[in-house]
Amino acid sequence: MPMTMTQKILAAHAGLDSVQAGQLIEARLDMVLGNDITAPVAINEFEKAGAEKVFDPGKISLVMDHFTPNKDIKAAMQCKQVREFAQKNRIGHFYDVGQMGIEHVLLPEQGIVGPGDCIIGADSHTCTYGALGAFATGVGSTDMAAAMICGKTWFKVPGAYRIELSGRLPRFVGGKDLILHLIGMIGVDGALYRSLEFCGAGVAALSMDDRLCISNMAIEAGAKNGIFPVDDVTLAYCKDRFARPVIKFEADSNAEYERVIPVDLSALRPVVAFPHLPENTRTIDEVGEVVIHQAVIGSCTNGRMEDLRAAADILRGRKVAKDVRAIVIPGSQQVYLEALREGLIEIFIESGAVVSTPTCGPCLGGHMGILADGEAAIATTNRNFVGRMGHTGSEVYLSNPAVAAASAVAGKLISPEELLV
Repeated sequence: MPMTMTQKILAAHAGLDSVQAGQLIEARLDMVLGNDITAPVAINEFEKAGAEKVFDPGKISLVMDHFTPNKDIKAAMQCKQVREFAQKNRIGHFYDVGQMGIEHVLLPEQGIVGPGDCIIGADSHTCTYGALGAFATGVGSTDMAAAMICGKTWFKVPGAYRIELSGRLPRFVGGKDLILHLIGMIGVDGALYRSLEFCGAGVAALSMDDRLCISNMAIEAGAKNGIFPVDDVTLAYCKDRFARPVIKFEADSNAEYERVIPVDLSALRPVVAFPHLPENTRTIDEVGEVVIHQAVIGSCTNGRMEDLRAAADILRGRKVAKDVRAIVIPGSQQVYLEALREGLIEIFIESGAVVSTPTCGPCLGGHMGILADGEAAIATTNRNFVGRMGHTGSEVYLSNPAVAAASAVAGKLISPEELLV
């Protein structure tokens, strides 16, 4: 039976020769992920079930990234609970202040997940790891608890959309623009419980940072997962990083796809998602006059080195507008250190921006950048729902890092090209 790339990974982890869309399977897991918000709930369920130990301490990752460093007593107690659980169960991949990063930046960076893996995480953006040629998806905390006990979980095998990429991205256009373009085309539920499988000649022109961003936001189209083929870019990223053997799965040439969507990368323009849904997209040429009060550059979507370089290229020698608060959030300690060594941190500070510790922070309305009533932010984050970054009367506009940086300088939504005139 012909299978898609996702279906082949699921079949292998279920011990089956083949699977088909809609089939219910039980699959073994290579990694189970939780953070300081979702892991405490899972730990409570783990203990309620009477479990005495986890299935494999080396296949669980616990990353304190949402409210860390702790913003209040409740956050401190949640992290303490996870810390004690990690110590008791000798969890190998536990990351706290000083070592932690935003979970979906940290795990690929540290080689904890890789090609051919089957991964679940109690966080919806776990689908990020599909960029590496893995099947990765978000689950609830109860499913995380069960997975920590038995090392398996059940799935309904998803159908798939084939996203055919051609061409190369123009200047000031990145992976964020591709995925926003796609979400704007099909809608936030347009790929509900489907696998978004990216393929075609254009894939080779996308960096790993682009792919991680694109896969991260597959969930914003309702998808079960997003996934890229394992190619030279993947292998170069995994070299000296991913210790386990690389397992490469390829879709069959006659695999069945419910829909084929062609995208010419060279035709894309920078895209902005207007409040209050990621599907509410316009090109930068269509945004009109939108004043902003805050710019956030970072998150699990756009907190990697290419993102910070893109923002620094815009901010170098320029100043953030007087009435704008610009917040730069490196995705991990390693990204922070690399940005420091390259001089990017100096550029950000001299421009008038503030540089934060790696954290999810303002993305989910947590801390370090909450919006007040009537305020608007341009952000490189992945969601712009009502109240997502603070007050329900605030607004969040999603963009790539270059657009966010240019808008911080102008005090309104603007194309980076306009600053070069």
